[in-house]
Amino acid sequence: MSTASPLARSTHNTGDDGYGYSANVFPEKQEQMVKVFSLIEQTGFIPKELIQNEVAWFYNNLGIDDYYFALESVETIANHVMSLYGAKMLAYAQNDNVLDIKLEKEEEDSSVYIHSSTPGVSGTDGLRYEKRIDEKYLDPSTPSCAYRVESYRSSGTSTNGATSHLRSYFVTKCQFVNPNPTTHQEATDMMQVADKNFLRKATEHTLQVYSKIMRTVLRRKGPVIEMFEVPGKRERRLVIGYTQRSTVSFFSAMSDLYHYYGLYSTRKYVEQFSNGVTIIGLYLNPVPKSSSIPIEQSIYQVMKETSLIYCLPSTPFQYLFQGHQLAVQEAVYGYVGWIFAQHFLNRLGKEYLSLNHILDQTNPIHEEVLNKMKKRLRQDTFTREYILDIIKLYPELIKLLYANFATVHYVNQRESSTLQPTISYQRLTRLESLTTEQLRHKIKVTTSNAHEQLVFESFLTFNAHVLKTNFYQPTKVALSFRLDPRFLPDIEYPTRLYGMFLVVGSEFRGFHLRFRDVARGGIRIIRSRNKEAYSINLRTLFDENYALAATQQRKNKDIPEGGSKGTILLDIEQQDKARHAFEKYVDSILDLLIVGQTPGIKEEIVDLMKGKPEILFFGPDEGTADYMDWASMHARDRGARFWKAFTTGKSQTMGGIPHDLYGMTTRSVHQYVLGVYRAFGLKEEDCTKLQTGGPDGDLGSNEIKISKDKTIAIVDGSGVLYDRQGIDRTELLRLANGRKMINEFDTTKLSAQGFRVLLEDTNVTLFDGQIVENGFQFRNTFHLNPLATAAVFVPCGGRPESVDLGNVQQVLEGGTAGAPLFKYIIEGANLFFTQEARLRLEKGGVVIFKDASANKGGVTSSSLEVLAALAFNDTEFEEHMCVKGGKVPAFYEAYVKEVQAIIERNARIEFEALWREHKLSKKPISILSDELSIAIVQLNEQLQSTTLWDNTELRRAVLTKAFPKLLLDKLGLDMLLKRVPESYVKAIFGAYLASQFVYEYGPHPDHFAFFDFMRARYYAS
Repeated sequence: MSTASPLARSTHNTGDDGYGYSANVFPEKQEQMVKVFSLIEQTGFIPKELIQNEVAWFYNNLGIDDYYFALESVETIANHVMSLYGAKMLAYAQNDNVLDIKLEKEEEDSSVYIHSSTPGVSGTDGLRYEKRIDEKYLDPSTPSCAYRVESYRSSGTSTNGATSHLRSYFVTKCQFVNPNPTTHQEATDMMQVADKNFLRKATEHTLQVYSKIMRTVLRRKGPVIEMFEVPGKRERRLVIGYTQRSTVSFFSAMSDLYHYYGLYSTRKYVEQFSNGVTIIGLYLNPVPKSSSIPIEQSIYQVMKETSLIYCLPSTPFQYLFQGHQLAVQEAVYGYVGWIFAQHFLNRLGKEYLSLNHILDQTNPIHEEVLNKMKKRLRQDTFTREYILDIIKLYPELIKLLYANFATVHYVNQRESSTLQPTISYQRLTRLESLTTEQLRHKIKVTTSNAHEQLVFESFLTFNAHVLKTNFYQPTKVALSFRLDPRFLPDIEYPTRLYGMFLVVGSEFRGFHLRFRDVARGGIRIIRSRNKEAYSINLRTLFDENYALAATQQRKNKDIPEGGSKGTILLDIEQQDKARHAFEKYVDSILDLLIVGQTPGIKEEIVDLMKGKPEILFFGPDEGTADYMDWASMHARDRGARFWKAFTTGKSQTMGGIPHDLYGMTTRSVHQYVLGVYRAFGLKEEDCTKLQTGGPDGDLGSNEIKISKDKTIAIVDGSGVLYDRQGIDRTELLRLANGRKMINEFDTTKLSAQGFRVLLEDTNVTLFDGQIVENGFQFRNTFHLNPLATAAVFVPCGGRPESVDLGNVQQVLEGGTAGAPLFKYIIEGANLFFTQEARLRLEKGGVVIFKDASANKGGVTSSSLEVLAALAFNDTEFEEHMCVKGGKVPAFYEAYVKEVQAIIERNARIEFEALWREHKLSKKPISILSDELSIAIVQLNEQLQSTTLWDNTELRRAVLTKAFPKLLLDKLGLDMLLKRVPESYVKAIFGAYLASQFVYEYGPHPDHFAFFDFMRARYYAS
């Protein structure tokens, strides 16, 4: 079936008719009708005397749009006529007066669906067809392969004279005028990026409207929603623009939305454009004789709730919305509450708390018992499925809990075109208004057991701790909630968070956690290989985020900023949507950071923080290194004053210092490796090493480039590379320079004791006779395999908690003659080992330096990158810090070298401090690392509030040492103090003094140590 349509352009419809499209007219309709008659006659299926009536009825009485006859072949139409005849015979035999019409034809380039449809009802067939159109054609549409949709409602007559309501859908593959627009001018030119059929059918009015909406979509994130009244009619034309693949099942979900408000569509169109924009046009009317709210008012509620549908078009509570048991706002709130309950329902109970107090947490055996019990309780007591089943039982409680939430966070704004209160407000006034205690009692008497009560009480916890949200913003792309973290139990999260964001989108869920007001940390994308991995990632998401942020807090001891971390968990069906998820995550958080209003785009929000400004600093992490430029520019486009400092790790053209290009994190990690060699008198070239994280990654590639050891094994995303004689370093360097995984290693360079096992490999026999049945499992556990035995282990990648109390014994006893697999471990990857596993390893004689100490180079680089942005004005920053046309400014080149030197110096002095304190106190290094970090962080905060800061001479002396020398030489101390915010300078002052003192005197100095330190360094003269 060809997508080139032989329809004629009608001159009867103009922009004034409200449709905005020329009517479909098929000039060869009568000629085609004769051919259909002849073909049916040849089959003999319908009695000859009835054929003419059946064909004429099909063509003239059913009201099928001419687009169908233009698209379909004579053979297909004849089959459809005969199918309907058979359906009528069946209805007659069953004494059924209702004729149920179902016609469909699917081909690669186009599809047709026609079915009986009652106006304003989300029928089973319509829902099925629209979901199929979403899943098969619209959701996967990209500029290279996109589909447009035309849908019409018609009223015809059946053979007994009754009215027959039909809904038809015509899907065709797009044929763009310019499939690959390369310039901004081309990408914003409707006549170039549109589909040829659309340009032929659209009126001038529609072209103007769509062009404006398309350009707005290209400028910002979020759905663009416009409404037009049709002169002389109650019909409303709703036009919605958004980025392709930025939502799922949106077309079908919109039908549920307007049906809920007693509306139905006469026509609807989905247009695609080769610049990546989708525009939906809906022509909405009130259902005849309906008692619903008038369309003149309900259309504004549909517009408001369109953004909610866009954010979450499909949830497990959709059926309650379709059945009018919940409004869309209530259903979406229920979904968010379900997510909150999954992560924060108190699952440990009083018995665990009692046991925690009785057992000795410093005893590894006791700690292991507690750890296993904690995991079992949190995984098995309340599964996500169990929580969902409970919530579904009580939709009336969801309504009441939503009202409790909305009473606080919904701003009752009157629509600009009406003086009536909004439907949202009217809905709230009709619901029973209960206080928190009354709600708690209502939950208790409504639910049937303690588990159900606990689930709904978690909704109350959520409501009580939401400080602000974009839930009611008109153009949001995901839902974001700024939470007060004080509901977190101290027993599980002993260090109190300062700030916490929960973000929920159609492709993901995520968190952002920070321990100080001014904090820095990366944003991590978490992918899942299969459903089992997704289930594990889901259960551990918040705990992993908390642990990463806590590690960052300890790691940031040398810099002004505290620790933070963001995580984005992709849904199992959306593993290819990392970029979309990241952009939504950033934009929805910006909704809560940027103060101000833009009518129709950003409205007023209820801020329980009383307007206290917040600034977050995002950095690159797993899966997000390429997105930092976009985030910074997007913050600028949205008017954020902090846009230059919003992200680090940006490209060099924007003044960024890429960690991977300059090996910033690796320079810190490798100083610890070199420190071990010094401490034990080892020669690097003779030391064997295992490395997880391959030559394609930042840490992995730079560790290969900077080291000279005998690497025997590398584990990365593609598999395991091994050579007992040492992997060929020239070939490794080739991969590292090209950032390629070990699946591209030239295996002819391996010795007889070498192998490469990829994830997809099965039943591979290794040189020692060992058979690898499953390459994926072999990769995941190779760091526990006896073959991995090496002097040094440097994890440069891998999942958190890869070694815990459950498998640490394999590391301790898996080596030769029951010895540990490794003598020395420098933890480059975050959280590769649990703290309990580290302590067990140290007790067994393994020397291990943990992540918070070893891999702090990246955060130091990011902090100094931001300092330069704060110090220079825009012109100076462009001149000295931005690489243009491949030309690196002299200052930039020198500054990078100074940053590298600072990173190596900080790592070296911390290593020496840890090793010194370990030899003196015999305490585990993993404990000492935390003690040093805590001591520095606490002293830093104390120093900022003492009178030392008020001593101008001392302040200048400290800052002269703390600021990078190049910035001092270029701008001078006075200019730096003028431009850099005082709060930031105070933090520099405190961090520098605290870190230098603790590294020299240890985490537990005597009472006079600081006096001695200051006298020797600053008062000697």
